[in-house]
Amino acid sequence: MKHAFKRLTALIMIMVFTCISLIGCTKHTQKNDIRKITLNEVAHSIFYAPQYVAIEKGYFKDEGIDLTLVTGFGADKVMTALISGDADIGFMGSEASVYIYTGGSSDYAVNFAQLTQRAGNFLVSRDNISNFKWSDVKGKTIIGGRAGGMPQMLLEYILKKNNIDCKKDVEIVQNIDFGSTAAAFASGLGDFTVEFEPSATAIESENKGYIAASLGVDSGYVPYTAYCAKKSFLKNNPEIIQSFTNAIQKGLEFVNSHNSSEIAAVIAPQFKETDIQTLTKIVERYKSQDTWKNDTIFEESSFSLLTDILKQAGELDENVPYNKLVTTDFSKKAVK
Repeated sequence: MKHAFKRLTALIMIMVFTCISLIGCTKHTQKNDIRKITLNEVAHSIFYAPQYVAIEKGYFKDEGIDLTLVTGFGADKVMTALISGDADIGFMGSEASVYIYTGGSSDYAVNFAQLTQRAGNFLVSRDNISNFKWSDVKGKTIIGGRAGGMPQMLLEYILKKNNIDCKKDVEIVQNIDFGSTAAAFASGLGDFTVEFEPSATAIESENKGYIAASLGVDSGYVPYTAYCAKKSFLKNNPEIIQSFTNAIQKGLEFVNSHNSSEIAAVIAPQFKETDIQTLTKIVERYKSQDTWKNDTIFEESSFSLLTDILKQAGELDENVPYNKLVTTDFSKKAVK
């Protein structure tokens, strides 16, 4: 798997040099103190409710940011957009920043704000299993994620915690695109699939599967998703990063001080295909398992856990410096 991400890093760098002549300087502009910023998110999921609260409540506008939101559908694609200059800020699993750093990039991505502290995906079973245990997946096929990606590594982490050999005891399908796993499962592939919301609940509501377990609960607290920007962008635009972090902090404060129906009502415009009852149910599922942090501070202990998971997955051989890949300066200033 390490070799796969070395190839990924090389591919990203090739794309950067290919696009460099087509891309100008940073995409933000300043006019009447409004700064245009492009944020590329790994997925558009209710899992990231505080971010959508910040958008819908106008917290970014209050901070002088005109935000353009793009969904990358995978951390590899988000990081490619960030490094190439198509995005100013990336939102994804922090493992991607580790891969870019260890790949030798001089202008690597630095994490400046953490949003979630648990995994946001669920194990969906084709059969309705009473009192599910992880041993129930033995001998079965699971639709998983891309090698080296956080969803896949957390799945492997949980399986190993439950004494399940990822190669001998279960078959994990890893060649399906991030946005197509639910459709593949609904069409009949696999005994289980790992899905984010609202896909997990959609499968269940269509009577094509049942939510068997929460990876967020069973993996414990992990630094699942964070915001990052290139080292050069942070150096040249500290005021933008501070304003962005302030808005996200306000979003966190809202979800941690309001009930699920109130949160669902605010973020509903972001999920027009999901009815308000289902949206409220999903928000409550995330809220009840303590998904969202109280602040955006990316602690060193969390980073150490992340690198331990990478090493266990065979994706990292060496220690990487927390103080180079994470800054907490903006997060600490954002907390009231």
